[in-house]
Amino acid sequence: MKDYKVKCAVGKRGIGIKKKEGDFITPIGKFKILFMLYRKDRVGSIKSKINKFPIKKNMAWCNDPDSKFYNKLINLPSEYKYEKLFRKENTYDIILVLNFNRSPIKAGKGSAIFVHVAKKNYKPTEGCIALKKKNLKRIIEKINKKTIFEVC
Repeated sequence: MKDYKVKCAVGKRGIGIKKKEGDFITPIGKFKILFMLYRKDRVGSIKSKINKFPIKKNMAWCNDPDSKFYNKLINLPSEYKYEKLFRKENTYDIILVLNFNRSPIKAGKGSAIFVHVAKKNYKPTEGCIALKKKNLKRIIEKINKKTIFEVC
């Protein structure tokens, strides 16, 4: 899938150097895809060469810089701030977790940078990359553990 390009939505403040949590910037760079999360009840089984995990009702992503679980998958309940992954809308039906701010994790630099399903009319995100579900599924069929996802 070399140089495969599709229309997508990015952060409300565009693509650039991500400086802090909540800045609405999609980070520029090349990222590995760590794993995939998906709603089995909405997308069924997905064939993929990357590790994948079904999203359960108690799953969330910690976005609280004061937590030792910052920028990590967590189970609810949690005393820290988080983003719920099991949602009514379909944006998190499929999530590719990128390795932004992962090794080492720096508290407050930014969390939950995902590739996920776009809202209607490609509404801007809080920093993620969002595409149509059909395009995301096509990408998933072609990628593997060595795939690099470039945001430019």
